[in-house]
Amino acid sequence: MIRRLRSILSRPVSDASPAPARDALPRPEFATYVIGDLHGRADLLERALDRIDEHVGRTGARNPQVVFVGNYIDHGPDSAATLTRVWELSKELPKNVTCLMGNHERMLLDFLSDPKTRGPRWLRSGARPTLDSFGLHTSQLEPGCAPELFRQEALALRSHMSPALLDWLDNLPLSWNSGNLWVVHAAADPQHAMQDQSPRVLLWGHPEFDTRPRSDGTWIVHGHTSAEAPVSTEGRICVDCGAWETGLLCTAAMLPDGRYEFLYA
Repeated sequence: MIRRLRSILSRPVSDASPAPARDALPRPEFATYVIGDLHGRADLLERALDRIDEHVGRTGARNPQVVFVGNYIDHGPDSAATLTRVWELSKELPKNVTCLMGNHERMLLDFLSDPKTRGPRWLRSGARPTLDSFGLHTSQLEPGCAPELFRQEALALRSHMSPALLDWLDNLPLSWNSGNLWVVHAAADPQHAMQDQSPRVLLWGHPEFDTRPRSDGTWIVHGHTSAEAPVSTEGRICVDCGAWETGLLCTAAMLPDGRYEFLYA
């Protein structure tokens, strides 16, 4: 998978100048592919990687960057496989693949740290398919069940996840940027510089994100809020198409000259 991406990494790369502070178009330094929320759809992930390969071949992109917006787990059927796949990609191509943390990864980590308190919320948010995908039995788990059951489930889940995977998960970045393009999971506060955003806003959203345009020329690509089709408006691009239930995974393919398009898997 992503064969072409691997093959072009050894090609010479020309120097790239930073994008202007203000621009009507998103201009990353290199071709950038932002993949929307996967939510346990390992099958769609493989198709998305094929679409990226095809686009790289068609455009002759150099040093392409692949960025995942987070939410690799929950809801869909193959959370364990999806999480393992993106982890392996980030290890194999660390200079070209970036995996951001999503709010569902945050909920998993919080559950492991405090299962009695955090377990019910994660369960209501689609955790059961994730636990099942790791080979655990969840038939007794309900939001109001005995706290001890959540503690036992957390211990079992930790035993099914390697320490290296958990360490990687715990250290996932909350944002990525190139040129005037930033990628986050959920949103950004339009009144604060991107370097000054709070983790909670980046992971969970902000009430003014969709209604108040930024004034610094920054373009933000994000997931978290699903729609029937990708949304692009006033410097914001959302690539979450609810892949786990719609079967539609969107990738925003963005070139340094400002052109961008959506690839579907």
